[in-house]
Amino acid sequence: MAAVKKGLGKGLEVLFGEEKTTEAQQKYTSAQDRKSLASGEVRIKITSIVPNANQPRKTFDQEALAELAESIKQYGVLTPLIVKRVGENYEIIAGERRWRASQLAGIKEVPVVVRDYDDQRTAEIALIENLQREDLNAIEEAQAYQDLMEIYNLNQEELAKKVSKNRSTITNALRLLKLETSVQQMLIDGLISSGHARAILGLESQEKQKELAAETVQNRLSVREVEKKVRSANRNKTEKAKKPENDERDYSIFYKEYEKKMQEVLGTKVHINRKDNSKGRIEIEYYSQAELERIMELLQSVKE
Repeated sequence: MAAVKKGLGKGLEVLFGEEKTTEAQQKYTSAQDRKSLASGEVRIKITSIVPNANQPRKTFDQEALAELAESIKQYGVLTPLIVKRVGENYEIIAGERRWRASQLAGIKEVPVVVRDYDDQRTAEIALIENLQREDLNAIEEAQAYQDLMEIYNLNQEELAKKVSKNRSTITNALRLLKLETSVQQMLIDGLISSGHARAILGLESQEKQKELAAETVQNRLSVREVEKKVRSANRNKTEKAKKPENDERDYSIFYKEYEKKMQEVLGTKVHINRKDNSKGRIEIEYYSQAELERIMELLQSVKE
């Protein structure tokens, strides 16, 4: 009971300050509001809230925000924001879209739940909320994954568990960051799809990626058409790179490069065993049943 009273006291302090009267507190803790306070929910001035600088979502649909603002004008903010105390203000952990729409609606106070999360937990929750609502574009999602991995020294397996995703999903998302910058922007703007982007990744040259992406938009190419063009471009490049068949040293370098690329994609050792210069077999190593299942998921996702 003492803990609940302490929580209520903190909530009231946020709303009224230490010097406010008991009458004001009693007014706030009406039958309707008492339940909210007991659950940790309080109302604070919207001007006391600041956005999360590490919010993974960088773009907001203004038309959708306007629609949400109209709904808030009629019904209020139905789901409280999750925030944490930062100095004199409160930083948003989850709910920036509701906060922005509330500003448009002219709302003065919004319901919040205050949490004492560290920076890593804050970043994880912000990412998960957007992923659950599918609010992130493919590049924002990939950049958020990479930021979490780099800042908190996570590998793909650890990150996948934290955000409840398959490791193959993380791997495929991160590959999009290898696209040429303007091609990434085309994906953000919805000019090309994730399928187009993954196909274009088959080109090593960023200049070629840019050219093919522009052609894709201009001629409205399908994903299959883009894949065909990539295969054709790589086949022509391979033929130009080929040396006489008796030059075994150059062919060894060629296949070593292929091994390296496959290892980067699959995240495990890959060996190309050649019978001659036109045929052979590929060996993919795995070290546990879980590793085998991960590789299978990744191969299946490539087909999709």
